[in-house]
Amino acid sequence: MIQNDKSQFLNQVKSSFLSGTLIRITLSKSRDKTTDLKNIYVRPVKIKSELHLNFLYRYPNKDETKNYLLDEALSSFDKYLGADFLEANLFTSEKDYILLFNKKRKARLLSKPPSSTSIPDIHHNKQKQRLIKAENNPYLKSLGITGSDDQVLKSGQKKFKQINKYIEIIESLLKQYALPKTPKIVDMGSGKGYLTFALYDHLNQNHGMNAQITGIELRPQLVEFCNNLASEAAYQGLNFMAMDIMDYPSSEMDMLIALHACDIATDIAIAKGIKSNAEIIIVAPCCHKQVRKSMSPKDTFGKMLKHGILLERQAELLTDSIRSLLMEASGYRTKVFEFISTEHTPKNMMIVGMKGKKKPSAFETVTELKNEFGIEYHYLERLLNL
Repeated sequence: MIQNDKSQFLNQVKSSFLSGTLIRITLSKSRDKTTDLKNIYVRPVKIKSELHLNFLYRYPNKDETKNYLLDEALSSFDKYLGADFLEANLFTSEKDYILLFNKKRKARLLSKPPSSTSIPDIHHNKQKQRLIKAENNPYLKSLGITGSDDQVLKSGQKKFKQINKYIEIIESLLKQYALPKTPKIVDMGSGKGYLTFALYDHLNQNHGMNAQITGIELRPQLVEFCNNLASEAAYQGLNFMAMDIMDYPSSEMDMLIALHACDIATDIAIAKGIKSNAEIIIVAPCCHKQVRKSMSPKDTFGKMLKHGILLERQAELLTDSIRSLLMEASGYRTKVFEFISTEHTPKNMMIVGMKGKKKPSAFETVTELKNEFGIEYHYLERLLNL
């Protein structure tokens, strides 16, 4: 009787697998005291055009996965069911099956209408849906990211991922704070324009906007390159200017961006955004010299930060913490998070500010931090006349 119910369950696993109606299988109520294995989750996957069953073994502190062909998978089920696990659930698009074992290992097979009729994607390596496509993007070719066949070059893989990660961040911000149909955006320190072109592409192609984006870059040769590329791509609302960001006039803008602006250049960009009443400010700081030079931590902090490398890292945290607080004091809601993986660059902190209400207590916190760490001033304070 036990074997019959168990065999029926295994037969249902086999038939649903072969018919393409299998959605997933779960094994639970672990009875094995010799291992930490808690659950097994199984789903069909296609690997190199051959159908397998993917087993996810769940432990308290880790997961392990293995892929089996059907006969191997059935052998594993036969070994676990009624011994290590007392419950198994088979979900198919036609019916759900539940196999239960009591303390005496007597089995009972139940069935009910399907909880879902949707068959999941069985491809093992799913193609990530990227907001910026490699195909038919002329600027990606000119920037050396894709080849003549529109495929991402090996040398361009990291940059392509970075571009899409950046656009994903922008997209999440737009869901929280909508820009006007013709947004005015300034990118300070635009460099070769990788991210500037991608942003223009995304806003215009994916959102149907008529974005007006200006890239500010100190090096004339890069500005000339980017303007030529914008012209070739027929990006009429995208232009680049050769100037120091300090000289850029404060005027109305919807979004201010400054990625990897060195030391006080980040402060200059933030101040420009605040004075221009930007709705969104996005910065990824690079270098933190100004605060580091003026730091003289007191008491316990002084002992803790006696080593130069620790003092330097603390200076970075303080610099960006105070930037965030000063933005809050100026009427912005802020978020500080990792922009990209450290495998691409160790300078991967991003600060985002979105227009909100002024928070006077934030400035009080800045004063406390300066006193604790012996900081005379933060450059952004002076720019904002605080």
